[in-house]
Amino acid sequence: MVPLLAYLLVAAALFCIGVYTVLARRNAVAILMGVELMLNAVNINLVAFWRFLTPINETASGLKTSMAGQAFAAFVFVVAAAEVAVGLALILSMYRNRQTVVAEDVDSLKY
Repeated sequence: MVPLLAYLLVAAALFCIGVYTVLARRNAVAILMGVELMLNAVNINLVAFWRFLTPINETASGLKTSMAGQAFAAFVFVVAAAEVAVGLALILSMYRNRQTVVAEDVDSLKY
């Protein structure tokens, strides 16, 4: 069995790579990818803590179920999908209006 610390180290590494990507990149698509890496690190933490810290309840049919961690992870996936849809729409609009996807070139909300 893989210990909890291994999952936490992988999640921490993913989160650090995501933060570095958001802070170091100028391309809006790369920044969006960094945010996605951070959300995936959060998902790993949610599922890992759910798996290692939540007691498993047995139902009347003998199945062992506890879906709280998976429900939280599914919610984060839904939020990530919505964030990608809105983010890509903004990036496409920015490219159509200014012919660039460099985040620093967009300094106002008007054209």
